[in-house]
Amino acid sequence: MTLAIFDLDNTLLRGDSDHAWGEYLVEHKAVDGAQFMRDNDRYYQAYLDGTLDIFEFLEQHQLKPLARIDRALLERWRMDFLRTKILPLIVPAARALVESHREQGHTLLIITATNSFITTPIAAEFGIDHLIATEPEENGGRFTGRVRGVPSYREGKVTRLHGWLADHHKDLSDSWFYSDSHNDLPLLELVDHPVAVNPDTVLASHARVRGWPVMNLG
Repeated sequence: MTLAIFDLDNTLLRGDSDHAWGEYLVEHKAVDGAQFMRDNDRYYQAYLDGTLDIFEFLEQHQLKPLARIDRALLERWRMDFLRTKILPLIVPAARALVESHREQGHTLLIITATNSFITTPIAAEFGIDHLIATEPEENGGRFTGRVRGVPSYREGKVTRLHGWLADHHKDLSDSWFYSDSHNDLPLLELVDHPVAVNPDTVLASHARVRGWPVMNLG
C-alpha cells in the first residue's frame, strides 16, 4: 500500500508547532520569558540554518519544561494550545492535501522532529493515525526532560522511518513525502515522490535541480 508521509511544521502547518509551544509557555509564565524566548529564537534559527544540535536543543530547552510542570496541567494546556495556537495554523489546502491521499487509500504518516506530547493531538486533528515524532522519556508517568531513543530529525527521520516500516510490514514503493525544509533532504531522497512544500531557499534550489514538484499550501 502506498505511503504518504508529511512533515508537520511549516508543511501541514503554516508555522512551527514547537516554537509556538515555547511562546505559549511564556504567555502562561511557565518559564523565564525573556531567556526562554531568546533560546527559542536561537535554536529555531539554528534549525533553519541546518546547524542545530538536536540533543542539546531537546535536553537543554524543549523537554525541560515538560519535566518541571505538573502532568495534569500540561494535558490541559496542550488541548488549549491546540485550540488557540494550532488550529489557526491549519489552512484548508493542507487538509485537502491529506484528504486527497486518504481518498486514494494511501497510508498516512506524519514524521516530525517536534516531540510527541505536542504533536499527537495535531496528528489526530488531521485524522492521521500514524505519527513518528521525537519521544520524551517518561518515568512513573512524569517526563524526565530527556529524550528516548533516536530523535526524528534529519538522518534520524530515516532511521525512525525504517524502524516503523519494519514494524508495520511496509516499504517505500511509490511513496510520497512532503516537506518544507532542507533538513529533510535525507528522507526526500529516499521516496519515489518527493514534494517541496513552501520550501526554504536551500530546498527550493535542490528541487529545481532535481525536477521535484514544488507546491504552496498558503
